Amino acid sequence: MKVFLVDDSEVMRQRLKRLLADVPEVQVIGEAGRAQEATDAIREEKPDVILLDIHLLNGSGIDVLQNLKKAESAPAVIILTDYPYPQYRQKCLTAGADFFFVKSTEFDQVVPALKQLIQRANSSTA
Repeated sequence: MKVFLVDDSEVMRQRLKRLLADVPEVQVIGEAGRAQEATDAIREEKPDVILLDIHLLNGSGIDVLQNLKKAESAPAVIILTDYPYPQYRQKCLTAGADFFFVKSTEFDQVVPALKQLIQRANSSTA
């Protein structure tokens, strides 16, 4: 499963890459910290899953999410953010996010969510 990382923090992107290195079915194919850079790269790279933060340089992860979910074959999106507000959770899920996790309390949910998406992809192709 091809994964693209979008977070304004280089440290967080590195942490995610280390975390995902232990998941054999996952390949990180790109990363970005800016909203427009992320949108352009995702359209070009066509990942299966995006790990997306709400706060980005020069834009919002919510805008990126809404843009991407307009596409016919939109990737799965896992929101991973420091903004635990219910209104953000609702807005992201309404816009098409598959999961919404808070970095400080739900970081450990990323790998199980990815495994669930992998299983879902495998069962739809079987």
